[in-house]
Amino acid sequence: MIKHVFLTGQPGVGKTTLVQKACEALVSSGATVEGFYTEEVKAGGRRVGFDVVTLTGRGDTCPESGIFILDMAGPSHGRQEYTVGQYVVDLPSFENLVLPLFKNVGSGGAARKVFIIDEIGKMELFSQSFIRAVRQTLDSSSCTILGTIPVLKHKPLALVEEVRGRSDVKVFTISKENRNSILQDVLSTVNECLKQ
Repeated sequence: MIKHVFLTGQPGVGKTTLVQKACEALVSSGATVEGFYTEEVKAGGRRVGFDVVTLTGRGDTCPESGIFILDMAGPSHGRQEYTVGQYVVDLPSFENLVLPLFKNVGSGGAARKVFIIDEIGKMELFSQSFIRAVRQTLDSSSCTILGTIPVLKHKPLALVEEVRGRSDVKVFTISKENRNSILQDVLSTVNECLKQ
């Protein structure tokens, strides 16, 4: 029985855009949507970081959002630095924005929610608290996750492969060829999950 839906595909293929479109459609149909997604932050036409945008139960963006990954390393002031390539992950900022969202997953009435996790990737997995929260949410009966995961790489990420291998997860592979036509399949699957 499918409980959760994840999108995977190459970087830049449009996974986050598809999640945003799905959010809009789900909210329009009356579903409760919570969680977060990440957006690129550009300056002078080049990516300089990523911003976490949180969602309320109405599907609106909260005023709380913040850049949590930058491509410039400032002084660490004695803190441990987490890096992926040229990017420095501001783990405290990420955890302060995202972890409280998981605490609300089980609250708010009998109706199941759609909880957005965009994404479960290398940068986010520096947080052990995030990993625990994702596992608890996957096992929860109070929500359906609509999330994104990276494509399988040479060095697999343990939680990503755990998600990919779960019997209650449906994974859609997004490509440039199908990204404009797959939205309805994703929405149909999420709506089936919500009926269970």
